[in-house]
Amino acid sequence: MTVCRDCCCGSGSKHPTVDHDAQLSALRATLEPGHRVRTSLCLDVCAQSNVVVVQPAPEARRAGARPVWFGLVLDDAVLTDLTTWVHAGGPGVAPVPPVLELSVITPPAT
Repeated sequence: MTVCRDCCCGSGSKHPTVDHDAQLSALRATLEPGHRVRTSLCLDVCAQSNVVVVQPAPEARRAGARPVWFGLVLDDAVLTDLTTWVHAGGPGVAPVPPVLELSVITPPAT
């Protein structure tokens, strides 16, 4: 899982009611060591901050699964839904739950 933490994502001035450090700590406490949680510089979808990208497991990627991008990850309910989905297998293994479909965004063109 990659958590954007740069100019907009993780910004207290843009999202003053979100405890960004607590979000990251909660993800790490819930997912590690079985799943790696890392931070990234800007992922170029600032209008959708906070952005989280869930990577498929290696075997799922080999079977064709691709990362799923989520935007507007601003509350604990979305974090809980994300971690539950990751524990269920994530991309290529478990379907994205309908409640998380609302947060799926299109990645920027590369």
